[in-house]
Amino acid sequence: MQSKLDRNDMLEDFIAAFDYLKSHENCDGNIGVVGFCFGGWIANMMAVKLPTLKAAVPFYGGQPTAEEAAQIKAPLLLQYAGLDTRVNAGWPAYEDVLKENNVEYTVHFYPDVNHGFHNNSTPRFDKEAADLAWSRTIDFFKEKLKS
Repeated sequence: MQSKLDRNDMLEDFIAAFDYLKSHENCDGNIGVVGFCFGGWIANMMAVKLPTLKAAVPFYGGQPTAEEAAQIKAPLLLQYAGLDTRVNAGWPAYEDVLKENNVEYTVHFYPDVNHGFHNNSTPRFDKEAADLAWSRTIDFFKEKLKS
């Protein structure tokens, strides 16, 4: 069903959810996003589109264009599968733009694991890499989303 939807329309749905959350009475404004695969692209793009986003953690997500990446203000924790040559091919150019624009980022490549290594419902699941990546994600959010 997802393949029949426009990815930019889906991105706008996530941005609307961000706006809703940000205006909620119980929200202190410290909002982060984590996404996996296509959701990783969403997390990257939310960092592009939302200057008040406090943190983004894309897991093996497609990278934004250079023009888009130059707009990022949120700190990034980027999680990549070492064997994912398709997605990883875009990393060097993305990193160049992040450096040129002084975007705060940390990147981790988990060797010997495939795209989707965090998904425990597939044969690609790698518990050791997934546990390490998740602990890094939680630590990152604890640091970046505190009031």
